[in-house]
Amino acid sequence: MTRRQITDDLDALLDTLPDDIRAAVRDRNNSADLLEIILDLGRVPTARHSQEEVVLLEREVTPEDIQHVVEGLGDFDEDNRAGIERTLHRISAIRNRRGDVVGLTLRVGRAVYGTIDIIQDLIEEGKSLLLLGRPGVGKTTLLREAARILAESKRVVIVDTSNEIGGDGDVPHPAVGRARRMQVASPSMQHEVMIEAVENHNPEVIVIDEIGRELEALAARTIAERGVQLIGTAHGNALENLLINPTLSDLVGGIESVTLSDEEARRRGTQKTVLERRSPPTFDVLIELQTRDQLAVHRDVAAAVDSLLRGYPQEPELRSRDADGEIQIKEAPPARKPRTSSATNTGPRRRDPAAANGEQPRARLTTEAYRPPRQGAKLETIRIFPYGVAQNRLSNASKRLGVPVVPVKDVNDADVLVTLRSYYRKRQRVIVDAEQRGMPVYVLRANTVSQMERFLSGLFDLPSQSPDNDVEEQMLSTQRAIDAVLNGERWVELPPASSYVRRLQHELVQDAKLVSHSYGKEPNRRVRIFRE
Repeated sequence: MTRRQITDDLDALLDTLPDDIRAAVRDRNNSADLLEIILDLGRVPTARHSQEEVVLLEREVTPEDIQHVVEGLGDFDEDNRAGIERTLHRISAIRNRRGDVVGLTLRVGRAVYGTIDIIQDLIEEGKSLLLLGRPGVGKTTLLREAARILAESKRVVIVDTSNEIGGDGDVPHPAVGRARRMQVASPSMQHEVMIEAVENHNPEVIVIDEIGRELEALAARTIAERGVQLIGTAHGNALENLLINPTLSDLVGGIESVTLSDEEARRRGTQKTVLERRSPPTFDVLIELQTRDQLAVHRDVAAAVDSLLRGYPQEPELRSRDADGEIQIKEAPPARKPRTSSATNTGPRRRDPAAANGEQPRARLTTEAYRPPRQGAKLETIRIFPYGVAQNRLSNASKRLGVPVVPVKDVNDADVLVTLRSYYRKRQRVIVDAEQRGMPVYVLRANTVSQMERFLSGLFDLPSQSPDNDVEEQMLSTQRAIDAVLNGERWVELPPASSYVRRLQHELVQDAKLVSHSYGKEPNRRVRIFRE
């Protein structure tokens, strides 16, 4: 058990108050759970504690009281926030239409050492974490402690928009340890400082507080693609809140509408139009802060989002800290399987989920009527009806993999049907009849040997045996683009690629001492290369 230590520098905050209000706060002798002091013009001053809100004085706040506090602070930033140097306190202003301060919220900032033990194992795994919770639940406190712990062994850079993590002033608060802090001149520029941190300071971990704009979400995705661990926070109560937030849903992969075939819709027991995850999540793990000492952990964000969208949400892992400070962990129960109405009367989707997720397209079995043999078992001969697929290339792919395949000319003699995406979209009669009979149908993206090898590998459940040819081609294309920029081109934009390929592209560009950014939304997100 880690012993918690709290540092609040409360005297520095109280010294900014008028004498009678400061005395009223100190007379109550319960400053340990003091959260905020509220001063609104023409109303009585109040103090908010963890369990209650109390009136400090039975007199109204005057313009002189407001001015006294403002004069004791530094300048307010564009977001109407100010601080006290080398403390974690935050003072927020409310202004009238003329720009005059008519209200103040003085939030007590505390450095709480020892709180990170409840999620320390997750942070030290090196995965990107997103802390989700309502205001005041302790997200920033955990974020600050996480930065301090990780900075003991890694290069950590904090992007501190409102100086809440590292405190006000040019010297960061000791609570962040050895972590470096980059301040943000304007909240609207946070995404640019995030990118600058990666390009200029070679961090292994980037810590971000309050991701709230679309540009910040896109910048976070770019950082994750470069192999940097991200630890950030966002407002919301649960994963469901994030999914329906159009600005931030990309942090967990985003959602899009997908149309299913009639057979697939009947098998699932759903409508033909359903929601599915658009791309890989930016963050690997999502933590819902329910209270300061109780949280829910989604260890696999991708799986959690997929199951939620399909109507069988996974139960998260629950963690809590009891009165003695001991950590209690209740592991998540096994994931429930989706509802199915038939094991054989099924059909393929109209859209390949792998392509929608930004992954390398991979032919896959679209029905459950055929089960491939397990690895190591004797492979049975499979009769394939290639519709629109080059038979000679299919034969070459089967020979290269050493699998027993017999192409047939009559669909009635086949075990499975394989076709191209262009044919499948036109709903050719042969394909529709095969679906209605329950025959497995595979859809390939292109009429290439590499696509057919993936198809056959999935059909026979073979392990991956060779590097992805498409990836090699994309890396060669990236190198040609780098050479073009080095030879004078202003910038070169690469074709859309998966998140894995984009990460490799960024690394290649970095090695060439050039600059690259990702633009667009999945599945059309792409890398642009240019000079510094």
